Amino acid sequence: MTSQQNQVAIIQKDITDDVNKSIERLQDDGLTLPANYNYSNALKSAFFKLQETKDRNNKPALEVCSRGSIANALLDMVTQGLSPAKTQCYFIVYGTQLQLNRSYFGTQAVLKRLTNVKDIWANVIFDGDLFDYEIDGGREKLVKHETKFQNRDNPILGAYAVVKTDDDQEILTVMTKKEIDASWSQAKTKNVQNKFPQEMAKRTVINRAAKAFINTSDDSDLLVDAINRSTENEYDNERVDVTPEQEAQQKIESEANKEELDFDENIEDAEVVEKPKEMPKVEQPMQQQAPQETQQQADLFNAANRANNSDDGPAF
Repeated sequence: MTSQQNQVAIIQKDITDDVNKSIERLQDDGLTLPANYNYSNALKSAFFKLQETKDRNNKPALEVCSRGSIANALLDMVTQGLSPAKTQCYFIVYGTQLQLNRSYFGTQAVLKRLTNVKDIWANVIFDGDLFDYEIDGGREKLVKHETKFQNRDNPILGAYAVVKTDDDQEILTVMTKKEIDASWSQAKTKNVQNKFPQEMAKRTVINRAAKAFINTSDDSDLLVDAINRSTENEYDNERVDVTPEQEAQQKIESEANKEELDFDENIEDAEVVEKPKEMPKVEQPMQQQAPQETQQQADLFNAANRANNSDDGPAF
């Protein structure tokens, strides 16, 4: 075993011990993990994936990320009952921080853990599909969705998700492509949306459908917090299978903006207040060329200019 392998093994043992202690403490506080979930196996799978995870400079995540951020990401994974081996989650490097993101399958698995949720699924609406829904009792209700195989190559018009409750109610959530694009515009990266638009559209509408159930459920606050934190990791302002290089670049740009706010000058005021005041100044040179007092004055000014009056030259 090489020295680098020894170092990775030591890091894995130390962080695993920390996560195990935290899980035991959370279980004492009421956290319940899925019956068939073996978090020890999930942690082993996570470290296997972490050895393949690199930042934008192609440096291993285990070398550049802080120990605390790695432990927190793994703790969020276990709290939600996710496993990288089932492609339910993945890890992204942001500078020296490691963050956990859920996949489409992971979001489905997490929602099924919530009280009163029996099942959840999503579909994409393509150009050429026959899609219809109605409002029944104040709730959206799916009436019909007919599609053809060849439509899958057509432009996406929207997507919808259905949450089936324990009493067999089907709660519909519909999003147009414009609404989906608006959500993607807040994401830290657009690479995966462009590469896998169908799966990402389904994932986006499922995340929206899940909000009402997550934040109004009677489930453990520890679980709800972990779910929300993983969702927020994907967005700049809200809190995806992504490209680490683009993620890191946006992180750098974000940190650069934050550093500017620490200067002595009141930059926020300059951006919000001063810029609108500068707009009239752009027009002042034009006003000096032809003061808008009367038409007669303007004519005299132009006549003087045509006569090549040397005294008036510098006014332009």
